[in-house]
Amino acid sequence: MTDASFTPAPRVSDRLRSVALALEIPLGLFGFHRFYVGKIGTGLLMLCTGGGLGLWWLYDLILIASGEFQDAEGRRVSLWSHDAVGSIPRPEGGRIPEEIEAMQTEIHELAERVDFLERMLSQVRDRAQVAPGRGQPGNLG
Repeated sequence: MTDASFTPAPRVSDRLRSVALALEIPLGLFGFHRFYVGKIGTGLLMLCTGGGLGLWWLYDLILIASGEFQDAEGRRVSLWSHDAVGSIPRPEGGRIPEEIEAMQTEIHELAERVDFLERMLSQVRDRAQVAPGRGQPGNLG
């Protein structure tokens, strides 16, 4: 005899929705958010197809934003912060925060590299605009 009113609690992923969304928006066409939640196979497919020509990217963006995106084990990626992660059981004695910290460090390093590249490109652009012989009074060349 089972109670018809009993509904099991939805399984919640230890992965953060905020991180998945932060990866999805700029790098979703390459499947980075899927690698983050453990969906390696579909992450590789997104990488090869450019996010399904953008359609798959948009679909995942909607799922993540609405909290319906699932990780590789079928658990909903619905928690936004570390505070909420504390309320769910952690495997291997709390390894999840270490992984998140490592991910944040990698994202920070990537942002620094992008910033450096932007500065280098702007310097090259500025040099090209003021090439020798241009912009000097009396010189038409």
